[in-house]
Amino acid sequence: MSEKNRDGKRNARERLAVEREKQKAADKRRRALIVGASVICVLGLAAVIGVVAANSGKDKKSDTSGPVVSPSGATGKDSLAIPVGKDGAKSTLTVWEDFRCPACQAFETAYRPTIHELTDSGQLKVEYHLVTLIDGNMGGSGSRKAANAAACAQDAGKFRDYHDVLYENQPKETDDAFADNAKLIELAGKVPGLDTPAFRACVNDGTHDSWVQKSHAAFQAGGFTGTPTVLLGGKNIYADQSMTPAKLKQMVEAANKG
Repeated sequence: MSEKNRDGKRNARERLAVEREKQKAADKRRRALIVGASVICVLGLAAVIGVVAANSGKDKKSDTSGPVVSPSGATGKDSLAIPVGKDGAKSTLTVWEDFRCPACQAFETAYRPTIHELTDSGQLKVEYHLVTLIDGNMGGSGSRKAANAAACAQDAGKFRDYHDVLYENQPKETDDAFADNAKLIELAGKVPGLDTPAFRACVNDGTHDSWVQKSHAAFQAGGFTGTPTVLLGGKNIYADQSMTPAKLKQMVEAANKG
């Protein structure tokens, strides 16, 4: 073999060796990058999990911390119902509602005059149960905070008036405006005598938050699936497509005559 051929083969082997070394180095860098990226992803996921856990902990604390403080005059099992009307009324309307719920507002708008007439005349007693369904579905805390504020209004003996004001000023379902305590206190100004230091402290401290949470748990345990759920004598009249305010009035008046 000629010297020239030997040199050519040697150079080819050397070039191949150099290429192999380059390939090894590239593979090593690629593996390092993959491992590094994996570490970053894991750390990023851990950070996200940490933030979610922290926020979850805060929400849980704000919802359930402290003792369950029932509003003044609350009745029923575990004192979870806010009564409106006379105890001696022959008919009882049970309403499960959420202050952020558009369907609840629609029910209130249509039936409120009739319900007021029947409760004022002593023919009907209404038991309101406050829940936080929209907070769970849409996110936020407006359902809970509005319910707490309504319970604070009950402490002041002004639940019905404040209840009506909340529905008259209900924000869009996607707008968590009731999560702002200042807004809830501002609306209290529409009810004569409600905006007091005691009411403000009750709203800002979330005095009845745990009670609201317990009321919502009772709603879930009852197997109810939506708000409003309106029961008259245990029958869900809201699910009755033929129900009207006039029909409700007839039913209540008939019960009183009977």
